[in-house]
Amino acid sequence: FISRLNALTGKKFRLPTEAEWEYAARGGNKSRHYKYSGSENPDAVAWYGGNSNKKTHPVGTKYPNELGLYDMSGNVWEWCQDLYGDYSSSPQTNPTGPSSGTCRVLRSGSWYDIARNSRTSNRGKYASSARSPDLGLRLFLSE
Repeated sequence: FISRLNALTGKKFRLPTEAEWEYAARGGNKSRHYKYSGSENPDAVAWYGGNSNKKTHPVGTKYPNELGLYDMSGNVWEWCQDLYGDYSSSPQTNPTGPSSGTCRVLRSGSWYDIARNSRTSNRGKYASSARSPDLGLRLFLSE
């Protein structure tokens, strides 16, 4: 999908790294350190199992986070570029995941999950070939 989009537009879209995704979800340098992306209250910013009626919802129907980004908590799990692995114990700037593995990182939680899974700190994993109605993506545009 991304290769075709790039060919059609002449631009360079890609999946975010896990670090980029989390930085954006937490509100970047405008962060107020909320548990969910933009609020302490998941009902204000996230579609999850307790309020979604078990389906996805149009983006932008909840409040945005500090950077004006919508649905960084809940609605659908979002694929990240990184392969899943343990975090390094040493401090890093803009880290990337391991160079090999079978699962990619997922972030955000979904309409199917409990609210706690929509916290900005939560992470999941799935085989890269997985398909599910609660999986989606958020593209980053490289300059």
